[in-house]
Amino acid sequence: MSGFPWGPFGTGVGVSAGGVLAVMLVTFAVGVAKGRHRYVDVAWGAAFAVAALVSLAMAAGRGEGDGVRQGLVTALTVVWGVRLSLHIAHRGRGKGEDPRYEKMLAKGSGDPRLRALRTVYLLQALLVVLVSLPVQAAQYLPNAVGPLVYVGCALWLLGLFFEAVGDHQLAAFTADPANKGRIMDRGLWSWTRHPNYFGDFCVWWGLFLFACGSWPTAAATVVSPVVMSLLLTKGSGKRLLERHMADRPGFSDYASRTSGFLPRPPKRRPAQGS
Repeated sequence: MSGFPWGPFGTGVGVSAGGVLAVMLVTFAVGVAKGRHRYVDVAWGAAFAVAALVSLAMAAGRGEGDGVRQGLVTALTVVWGVRLSLHIAHRGRGKGEDPRYEKMLAKGSGDPRLRALRTVYLLQALLVVLVSLPVQAAQYLPNAVGPLVYVGCALWLLGLFFEAVGDHQLAAFTADPANKGRIMDRGLWSWTRHPNYFGDFCVWWGLFLFACGSWPTAAATVVSPVVMSLLLTKGSGKRLLERHMADRPGFSDYASRTSGFLPRPPKRRPAQGS
């Protein structure tokens, strides 16, 4: 699309990257001071909100983009990021280090703080910038919103529903002492083993549609939802969590009757004695 301002967009990405890096460096300082790095998970959602707000300021400050598209894509990203950060902060309140980071940082030699900075904080900053590219590109698209934006909003709503409701159901389940040691297999968790990851998947494919006002911007940013999808299914999401849960009593039965990712009605338990 000849009308897309690639130069200002590139500058905006650089400035947004600086904002994301600042969030991660502040979080790193807190993690070192507190002696645990689980705070980076809280910063993850907040960093996306910062990327959206900085890119909005950069685009609007230059008179670029469509105001309706800018307002929508920024609001949806900020709502998603802030909700996720608040949820993770509440969930981790009073807890020690995340076992994932303990294992990761126990490997290798040298100063563990520098390893944490390199392998946790800087890597996550890079991923935030990469995954948020459709949000940043959408700020600069000059054409008015069309059907793809409305489809994107619907997909985002579906994703937020699965994330928020799934998180609430899991929190209520684990808060009940009677469920200690049991596998959550109710509500949305009976339709998919990972309603929160499926929700993330929908959110980021929905936000990608905001950048599809032209095929060049779509082609340039499709890597972002693809990377997020791989993280959720093959990287630090589903695969890592299920490896951790594999030996828990009842998990193999739960996995045999519940979809691993895309929601579907649960399979029936075999009848007793059959």
